[in-house]
Amino acid sequence: MRFALLPFLFLAVTAPAAEPRWFKGNTHTHSLWSDGNDFPEMISAWYKDQGYDFLCMSDHNTLAEGDKWVAESTIEKKKITLGRKVMEKCSERYGADWLVTRPAPKGGVEVKLKTLEEYRGKLEEPGKFLLVQAEEVSAGFGNSPIHINAINLTEAIQPVKDLVSIRETMRTNLQAIAAQGLKKGKPIMSHLNHPNFRWAVSAEDIAHVIEDKFFEVYNGHPSTYPEGDPARADTSTERIWDIANTIRLVELKAAPLYALGTDDSHHYHGGTATSGRGWVMVKAEKLEGDALVEALHRGDFYASCGVTLKDVTFDKTTRKLTVKIQGEPGVKYRTEFRGTLKNYDRAVVEVPAPADDNYPVRLKHSEDVGKLLASSDGLESSYQMTGEELYVRAIVISDQGMKNPATPGQLQKAWTQPVGW
Repeated sequence: MRFALLPFLFLAVTAPAAEPRWFKGNTHTHSLWSDGNDFPEMISAWYKDQGYDFLCMSDHNTLAEGDKWVAESTIEKKKITLGRKVMEKCSERYGADWLVTRPAPKGGVEVKLKTLEEYRGKLEEPGKFLLVQAEEVSAGFGNSPIHINAINLTEAIQPVKDLVSIRETMRTNLQAIAAQGLKKGKPIMSHLNHPNFRWAVSAEDIAHVIEDKFFEVYNGHPSTYPEGDPARADTSTERIWDIANTIRLVELKAAPLYALGTDDSHHYHGGTATSGRGWVMVKAEKLEGDALVEALHRGDFYASCGVTLKDVTFDKTTRKLTVKIQGEPGVKYRTEFRGTLKNYDRAVVEVPAPADDNYPVRLKHSEDVGKLLASSDGLESSYQMTGEELYVRAIVISDQGMKNPATPGQLQKAWTQPVGW
């Protein structure tokens, strides 16, 4: 019997793209690899247990790789003495044979820190929890600390300090971070940290370093002062954000900054710089480092220190920004739409700064910069752009205080990214 060979038509079937969803993460955290006071695997476990989807361990000028030994006495000095010892807690969670110790040269024992590759297998779950390699590139100019977080790295970045100016020091380090992404063919992001830590970086300097695409509008360390200082003109981080964005759009014809919320946590046994204060919600197709960074670069995220949004959208055709709040029973919310109009008052006044400021004078900009354009008390609100705005952003303010504020009186908030520019 002979069989006829019939032609078959093979069609390539493309799987439908994953529907984007919100992922909660923190991009600024410290461990015993630098100046934090707990093991990175214990810190990572806390974030996973608290429902975070991803974490970036960002120790100063190092990645969690290679051999690093820490004396037990050093660990005990770094922690606030509350409850059981650090090593005992870690051994209880991961097993008695997890920590490797050896006699310390000056007596006692020292413990070998686990690398990211050693501990990530204990914590990561596809689609549920991800650890993204990061570093706080800690440079400076004079008395101004210039710290920049680099996210999704493959190699450590060596900081460059004390160049010609604050701007040039920022620019050079940002360029080094970007160069690694180009070299590796991998999406990397960088964000300027805590501009008010030691009153380090002004809005004007941030504006003119257009290599900087992101900064921290909220940082949970109590020494970073997101509310600013009345004695130092225009130093709240929101004012810094609006001033920098206005300068970029009007004077430099450059894209505005996006803003993050972070913990900058160092203390995990009590203390002041603790976890769970600030975070980002990133809208991405999948829980992978590359996808998260690409979404951040698109501006598909918002920053929070307590408020959760159902969604935030900007329709580029109708030019309408819409914010939907995930409300809690008995809680009141106010959504403020802020921005700068094209015909804003450009007046700038020099104001002397306190003696401990890194700037002899601060510049006071008009209240037209980042002015209130509209507000709403509803759980869903929109702003229709008229064509007169340089940009618009939204901030949602709850009437509830933060559960773990860095300083007394901080309210729960959420910040969306500038649109319409």
